[in-house]
Amino acid sequence: MSVKPLSSDKLYRASALNELAADCTSTKHLTPLDEIVGQERAQKAVEFAMSIKEKGYNIYAVGRNGLGKRTMILRYLNRHDPNGSSVPLYDWCYVANFEETRSPNVLKLPPGTGHQFKKEIEKLMLRLVKALPLAFDNEMYYSRSETLKNQLTQKQESSLVTLTNEAKEKSVSLSLTPQGEYQLVAMNGEEPHTEETFAKLSEEEQQQFDDTISELEKKLRGIVRQLTEMEEEFSDKFEKLNEEVALDVVVHFIKPLKKIYKGLPEVKAYLTAMQKDILDNLDIFLEESEEQVALAYAALDKKMPRRYQVNVLVSQDPDIKFPIVVEDSPSYHSIFGYVENATYKGTVFTDFSLIRSGSLHRANGGVLLMDAVKVLERPYVWDGLKRALRARKLNVNSLEREVTLSGTISLEPEDIPLNVKIILFGDYQTYQLLQQYDPDFSELFRVTADFEDEMARTDASEAQYARFISSIVNESEMLHCDRKAIARIIDYSSRQAGDQNKLSLHSADIANLLRESNYVAKSSKATMIRANHVEQALLSQEMRVSRLKDQVMQTFQNGTTLIDTEGAVTGQINGLSVISTTDYQFGAPNRITASTAFGEGEVFDIERQVKLGGRIHSKGVMILSAYLASVFGRTKTIPLKTHLTFEQSYGGVDGDSASMAELCAIVSAFSQTPLRQDVAITGSMNQFGQAQPIGGVNEKIEGFFDVCVIKGRQSTQGVIIPQSNAHNLMLRKDIVEAVEKGEFHIWAISHVSEAIEILTGKPAGTWSEEAGYPLDSVFGQAQVKLNALRL
Repeated sequence: MSVKPLSSDKLYRASALNELAADCTSTKHLTPLDEIVGQERAQKAVEFAMSIKEKGYNIYAVGRNGLGKRTMILRYLNRHDPNGSSVPLYDWCYVANFEETRSPNVLKLPPGTGHQFKKEIEKLMLRLVKALPLAFDNEMYYSRSETLKNQLTQKQESSLVTLTNEAKEKSVSLSLTPQGEYQLVAMNGEEPHTEETFAKLSEEEQQQFDDTISELEKKLRGIVRQLTEMEEEFSDKFEKLNEEVALDVVVHFIKPLKKIYKGLPEVKAYLTAMQKDILDNLDIFLEESEEQVALAYAALDKKMPRRYQVNVLVSQDPDIKFPIVVEDSPSYHSIFGYVENATYKGTVFTDFSLIRSGSLHRANGGVLLMDAVKVLERPYVWDGLKRALRARKLNVNSLEREVTLSGTISLEPEDIPLNVKIILFGDYQTYQLLQQYDPDFSELFRVTADFEDEMARTDASEAQYARFISSIVNESEMLHCDRKAIARIIDYSSRQAGDQNKLSLHSADIANLLRESNYVAKSSKATMIRANHVEQALLSQEMRVSRLKDQVMQTFQNGTTLIDTEGAVTGQINGLSVISTTDYQFGAPNRITASTAFGEGEVFDIERQVKLGGRIHSKGVMILSAYLASVFGRTKTIPLKTHLTFEQSYGGVDGDSASMAELCAIVSAFSQTPLRQDVAITGSMNQFGQAQPIGGVNEKIEGFFDVCVIKGRQSTQGVIIPQSNAHNLMLRKDIVEAVEKGEFHIWAISHVSEAIEILTGKPAGTWSEEAGYPLDSVFGQAQVKLNALRL
């Protein structure tokens, strides 16, 4: 036989850790890695995006979950040095707009000073609440106010004395009614006329009194107008007096604040506007209107007038280079902020002090990290995010106002300038959907950080991977791994990658394995994680998820699924397939049969006819049909019709990894040459018969080996695989040992003719223009039978 089985050293690549020092006996002696291993491409993309300050250079980190996307980016950002090119950070505060209360103003302060400014204003208010009432409760103020009142009284009295004397001379009395109205009454000596006495007067006397009173009333109306003007003048003077008194107090307390914040024009302007507003609203401090004062003080936290509060929306730490915010639940309110409502005595109200910040406010000047799927799942979040990034402004608007047509009165806070880097984490499918259906996506997220699934396996990368293992151990405070445990974990990573020359970068799998190995080690009172603890953890993992595999293997054991693992049968072969669940996959053999009948060379794919075969499987059957035609139909049509099927297959069949097995079964049926049943085969093929690689080669070999154990082990049993899959082999230890003892065999072939030779014990045959195929070959025997049918 020309094809030799693979030696046991080709079936598993054990980690030697050649790059580690000889005295490095555990992860305790390894420096933890401060970056994610094998993601240089993604890291350079992040570095590039962080170095560009222009609009639109946000990042979409694409890759499967568990690759450490968030961990790598956070580690990079934590050590990232902006080199003086970072965006200036500020504290952002909302304060009252005294001109338009519905549009609060925003103040920009140096980082870390927002809360200090708020405390200064609170102290100012507390002082004013005490000082202003005292300023109006002293002898000097009383004296000045009494002087103004006396001046008013004197003017009023002097204006009325002349009219009173004139009326008295004409027997008319000027008096003030209880309702505060002036009244002119005709007098009868010292007493006012009654109706009876007035009626006894002559008409001439009565007319004289009426004329006199009418004349006096005209004069009285003029005097009353003068009195009103006097009262208004007094009111203006009194108000001016109050303002002067209050101004002295307010200026005394505000002046030091203006001096402290003299370098911040916006703050100085606010303090000036606040000073004017305090003078216009002294009643709040003097408690002249009980109801108004009660509402003014209806604060949720402090007993101070609400209109003079400072709402510190964002306070930055002056020691950080730039803020890094991770938003795990990206709702509209959590990202863009919102305005709360408060209730006082059954009345719902809101103001600037109830504005709350969102993640974008806290990340302004830095980086905001979010999961792309969560952003897209929540209503209006994606549109709002794009709008903010395009405008480079942050606006706190009520979501209800955005999505309804109601005219409910709400706040319209001043916009805050936005300068932030957005990093979205997502998978390839979400990335492709956004690229295809959202034209704004490529403009706003111009940098893609593409995370690798695997890395090349070399001595240097193994050493780096060992440091990566050490970092997980140290971060989670686990028991340290000895050298053999490190090597076993690296071997597991290679098996996860499905390649002897690759290492999986699915860091979540490695971290989970380390946690479970740590649990096993601690349960056995060990002081270090050893290779046997890792093995036990792997067995426990498999046991938890292998229920379906156990059920499938039970069908082979009880004979429900028919399979032969010894002898030889014509038109029957053992193919191999992979069965997958969400978190586990395993291999199992399938009986493939081919039967022939007189026809015109067509291959009748039963799976396809009943719509159980997928498109890739159907393509594979067409390819092998083309190869059959090139082998046996060079000069004449093949006079046979072939029926091909997977026996006992009741679900869908897809993939082309059974192409070589199906071809061998058909050739066996043509030539009536039996095929070995102790050998299974997997592999795709092209139209020229060349073997092509397939997936799940380790699971397939292990599945057939397990069935052989169930049915009875024979030293001749084995599996045929494509030569191009040899580097994918990372087989179980029991299979490697069986191959080493010569009790199991794995052949790696490059052409389907080699598989025919192994399965039949005869050469497949080479075509000769003079004689055709040799008569002692499989193709030759098939050609003889086909020629007989053509007669």
